[in-house]
Amino acid sequence: MKYKKILTGDKVVVEVNDLKIGGNNKPIFIAGPCSVESREQVIETAIQLKERGCDVLRGGAFKPRTSPYDFQGLGEEGLKYLKEASEITNLPIVTELMDETSLDMILEYADIIQIGSRNMYNYSLLKVVGGVNKPVLLKRGMSATIREWAYAAEYIAAYGNKNIILCERGIRSFDSYTRNTLDISAVPIMKQETGLPVIVDPSHGTGIKSLIKPMSRASIASGADGLMIEVHFKPENALSDGFQSLTPDEYLDVINSIKTLY
Repeated sequence: MKYKKILTGDKVVVEVNDLKIGGNNKPIFIAGPCSVESREQVIETAIQLKERGCDVLRGGAFKPRTSPYDFQGLGEEGLKYLKEASEITNLPIVTELMDETSLDMILEYADIIQIGSRNMYNYSLLKVVGGVNKPVLLKRGMSATIREWAYAAEYIAAYGNKNIILCERGIRSFDSYTRNTLDISAVPIMKQETGLPVIVDPSHGTGIKSLIKPMSRASIASGADGLMIEVHFKPENALSDGFQSLTPDEYLDVINSIKTLY
């Protein structure tokens, strides 16, 4: 049977509560800590983010870490803290699904299911989230070509779920100055090829705090439908990615700098 492409380039608008992501809608802003570390941390960060114009709260309850000795997340306890923060601020939640066994738990708490960079190639997991009735945020694999990333989105769509938000988060290259190489050109290419909304994660894309603001502006100027930025109310105490996390006030400065671009 000849393969028939599902994501043809026609514009897809993903709805999350009152938010409309993609199409001709204004950019959306996703922010929060890399990891949920405590109730105080996630609730305080969420309240400060809400005051500064954040649209969606991010936070990892299950963390895929390169080293087995690094903080791995709080699991369901972390999801409960995220849910409480969401109820206080009315911000929807995006959190990462690492494996099929956690699906029911994630569905209970999350408004958007994130498939992380390491799992972009996990086709079994892509099929599973293709069968759920919630939006999926699909991060680009750290070594993925644009075509491979597009095919990963097709896996989800082929199993019934076209509510997909793509996230460019940088790819590995020969250069070691930045954590990754942020591929801004992928934004208009993927919007043209798939029609899906594309957001950018400049925190992982660069790994350098001072680059988050200019790369955020460049992303929006390239047509990105939003940004995902790591924010922690006390980055110096963060258990993961504190070096690339903004404070709430630094985050507000980034958001204000972008408003002139749309």
